[in-house]
Amino acid sequence: MTGFLGALADAWAEIRVHKLRVLLSLIGIAVSVGALTAVVAISEYQRQFQTEQSDRFGGRAATVVVSVTRDDGSPVDTDGFDERFSRVSERFGFSHTARIAQGVMLDVQLPDGITQVAARVMDPAFSQIHRERLLDGRWFLDSDAEALAPAVVISEALWDRLGRVPLTQHPTLTLSGAAGGTYQVIGITPRQGMGDEELRLDLLYDSYRARVDALPADAWMQYEIWMGQDQVDRIAPVLAMDLRAGLPAGQTVSVTRSDWAAQPGTLDAQATFEMITGGIAALILALGALSLINIQLVAMRQRVREIGVRRAFGASSGRVFFSVFLESLVATTVAGVIGIAIVVAILRSGWIVTSLFSGIQDVPPFPMRAAMIGLLASVVVGAVSGFIPALVALRVKVIDAIRF
Repeated sequence: MTGFLGALADAWAEIRVHKLRVLLSLIGIAVSVGALTAVVAISEYQRQFQTEQSDRFGGRAATVVVSVTRDDGSPVDTDGFDERFSRVSERFGFSHTARIAQGVMLDVQLPDGITQVAARVMDPAFSQIHRERLLDGRWFLDSDAEALAPAVVISEALWDRLGRVPLTQHPTLTLSGAAGGTYQVIGITPRQGMGDEELRLDLLYDSYRARVDALPADAWMQYEIWMGQDQVDRIAPVLAMDLRAGLPAGQTVSVTRSDWAAQPGTLDAQATFEMITGGIAALILALGALSLINIQLVAMRQRVREIGVRRAFGASSGRVFFSVFLESLVATTVAGVIGIAIVVAILRSGWIVTSLFSGIQDVPPFPMRAAMIGLLASVVVGAVSGFIPALVALRVKVIDAIRF
């Protein structure tokens, strides 16, 4: 133990003596380790971003979709099945359920006249299941069903047609027909991409049904349930049996999963992305390690006299080997820690992550896995780049110091 501490002290002394050489040789390692750490961390953020994007389309893992149809294609008794679904869901105690009716067309009074606009009629939990993102305002609350002016969320394109009146001025929307009345605009959904000019509005299911006796014949109804992935395989089959028990003849209940975790190949695509980014980071680190080894070998030729003198004063082969080996190991570890600290400070500031992944909602904390991989890489590079020069130092003899 004393010998190891002595070799460590010698290594630190050499680092202090050759500060400029060590600094120049380790800049590349700090950059390489920082790049490796950043790539691993960004892959974690990419996974979260991809998960959120998938949640917006198919629902969070695990989302179960329930729908009912008639074999002859005629309309289903929506109210009757709604009561059946409510009884069953209460028995299971689901925390997040949403009724969604799509295919509803409403007449909206716009500045240039009455226009038919596609509408979705839903429960407030829909926004949580699908991570709905708003350009401005807020999503529905349960209390909105009691408002005198029913709440409505509109698309950005429809907001443009209304003159982009700020929500602070409490803009309203006038509908005609069976669901006619004045509606309070509480939120704006952003465009989904370039050229998205869809006019769409979202209404609360209870507010809509309070004004309309029945859904339109061409609308389709479905129910969504967000439950844990550890429960879905056990609960979904039982849920299907309960919903089908006593179902009127000629009706069919479908219970399926719509979330990304149920789609084959999704996890494989994420693993492939991580493999590619990890390979790029490893290549960067390998180039930095080769550069450091080359510098260390060149520096070792300049230290022949120093090592020969140490051998003349009785330094053992082990002492010389470990002092050279630990010099590289300590220096690269310190450089790696500095590179990791810089990356952590930059990525934890938040603005880079939100700039790279626009629209990400739940920015995860800096992944410790990335820091540990970066630290391990710096230690491995230090060991490899120190081992070869240490072997060269073992071959130095006292007579070599006289020759130089």
